[in-house]
Amino acid sequence: MPLLEVSKLTKAFGGLIALNNFNLDVEEGQLVGLIGPNGAGKTTVFNLLTGLYKPTSGSIVFDGRDLRGRHPHQITKMGMARTFQNIRLFGNLSVLDNVKIAYQVVENYGLIPAFMRVPPFYRREENIEKVSLEYLEIFDLKKLAQERAKNLPYGEQRRLEITRALATNPKLLLLDEPAAGMNPQETQDLLGLIRWIRDEFKLTIILIEHDMSLVMGLCERVLVLDYGSLIAEGTHQEIQQNPKVIEAYLGDEEVAAWE
Repeated sequence: MPLLEVSKLTKAFGGLIALNNFNLDVEEGQLVGLIGPNGAGKTTVFNLLTGLYKPTSGSIVFDGRDLRGRHPHQITKMGMARTFQNIRLFGNLSVLDNVKIAYQVVENYGLIPAFMRVPPFYRREENIEKVSLEYLEIFDLKKLAQERAKNLPYGEQRRLEITRALATNPKLLLLDEPAAGMNPQETQDLLGLIRWIRDEFKLTIILIEHDMSLVMGLCERVLVLDYGSLIAEGTHQEIQQNPKVIEAYLGDEEVAAWE
């Protein structure tokens, strides 16, 4: 059974069909790319998967469980985490606190211990800080633990957002344009980081990205959306040769740049 099964997923906003009969199966351990022009429906897919939008029709089954009617925090607890195209950190909180908030999804001690401040509460608080610092060390952010998140350089804010997503202990990680705003060197560093994350954490990853060097360097499978409809699916070699994709999105100059 695939880790994620999406069948005939449709989202309408009034008379506008943002996503139309979208199908997707993702096996454990796969790294899948989702590409297409601006407004094609890519982020709508992520918003539906994570419960920010409710589907007009269709089904989403994750790890054998139906996601319809579930709230975002419930889906996160089930093992799906995401980043956003526009970075969404708690800017006035420290780097450490950003990760601690995420890890509390895993280390949930309940209302009574938190209210009464009994010994289990303090033990779990200590564990949350310990594990959060370990995550920051893995991603070379521990030295910035007490820095306000909004004061970090852009590339390190991106890294913190990924760190925070991983702190929820996901099975499936959704990355929404992680290379947006990065220079070529930062993009190459990110490529290596995503590969390492997939292998080290044994994760399944779906990636939305406009930087084709990143998509082609990472993704084993690529899906292409245009005007809310899936127009192509295959390996990156198949995608870059697909006439519909060239016409709708890539263009001859982009394809020539890969050759």
